[in-house]
Amino acid sequence: MLKYTMSALVIALCWTVTSIPVVSAEEAKYELKSPAATIKDILLEQTGKRVIVRLETGENLEGTVTKVGENVVHIAKIAGRDFYDAVVRIDRISAVLFKVRGK
Repeated sequence: MLKYTMSALVIALCWTVTSIPVVSAEEAKYELKSPAATIKDILLEQTGKRVIVRLETGENLEGTVTKVGENVVHIAKIAGRDFYDAVVRIDRISAVLFKVRGK
């Protein structure tokens, strides 16, 4: 009886381990469209998506890129600041962070 229970336990364990999906870190990645890409190009690609913009001052603004102009970007629905949007000078942005992979 113990032998039968152990066999069933081993089979169940093997089935559980093999049925768990393996997610590779290489699954999704971002590649620049051009080696000469600018912050403006990245923002244009992210229009309509949620991003975190890091300013030269070190401040982060999280929101949705709605429109990218020649010198400024409009970011709507600023996180933590209900009812606020922001217009940011593109030349004051040091980094744009955005989601590439799921969970």
